[in-house]
Amino acid sequence: MRLLEQVKGDAVKVLISGASGLIGTELVRQLKASGDTPLRLVRRKARNSEEIEWNPKAGVLDSAALEGIDAVVNLAGATTGKLPWTSKYKEEIISSRIDSTRTLVNAMAECKNPPPVFISGSASGIYGDRKDEVLTEDAGKGTGFLSDLAYAWEQEALKAPSNVRVVLVRTTMVMSRALGALGRLLPLIKLGVGGPLGNGQQWWAWITVQDEAAAILHLIRTSTATGAYNLTAPEPATCKQIIDSLGRHLKRPNLLPVPAFALRLILGEAADELLLCSQNMSAQRLLSTGFKFAHPDLESATAWVVSKD
Repeated sequence: MRLLEQVKGDAVKVLISGASGLIGTELVRQLKASGDTPLRLVRRKARNSEEIEWNPKAGVLDSAALEGIDAVVNLAGATTGKLPWTSKYKEEIISSRIDSTRTLVNAMAECKNPPPVFISGSASGIYGDRKDEVLTEDAGKGTGFLSDLAYAWEQEALKAPSNVRVVLVRTTMVMSRALGALGRLLPLIKLGVGGPLGNGQQWWAWITVQDEAAAILHLIRTSTATGAYNLTAPEPATCKQIIDSLGRHLKRPNLLPVPAFALRLILGEAADELLLCSQNMSAQRLLSTGFKFAHPDLESATAWVVSKD
């Protein structure tokens, strides 16, 4: 087994599923900026040396492709932001995560020298709606579709070979300038018609995409990092506080709150699990590893989101 942690300053080779997504794109950018080598898993013929073909739906990935890889980052999965959730789409959300994770785990099991580190995606949804409870990684599973999904996703990742260090990154609302969780909300706020969802008092755990990718790289290189980590900023915020902060930086009023019943009528169960759900997540475990946030507080994060630099 290669001891990646003993060569902390050396360049690393990282294989990424979901590399074309919001987080994956930023992760690739940061890897290249630091002189590391990102390799993308693609569901078509590889076009260059930076791509590796696979078919997660069929469980196909040549284990030889994992030889010489320092870390695998598993970010593949159909977006939960495509609303409303139909029964058919919910099946796709589940299978896209389980199939991808299972394919990677099986390939590692067949590999003579598996990658030392497996960073596998998970989500804040595992906690369910927990009101004002402070959620550490020991808080336990909640209830609901997203909780069941994240739990099954994590359990699949934990089947990786015993000589592979498994880290589960519980991702929450990722703030970005163009895409991600704020993609539909920002245009409304810019028009001055965005407002709190429901009563606005639900806790929305959040993190910028820059910090999300940087945290993943940090956990790759941290030898003591294993198990679940909340990828969330240190400063908690409610839905109303986030929307108000964005409005201030955009110099727009937030005039039209959206009542909970309207969200449920339009979006069904996704309204309760994505928008009205309260999750006050703690970043303490990540902070204890020495990770430094570029945007640790809501003010700096929302200023970055609306800036053009």
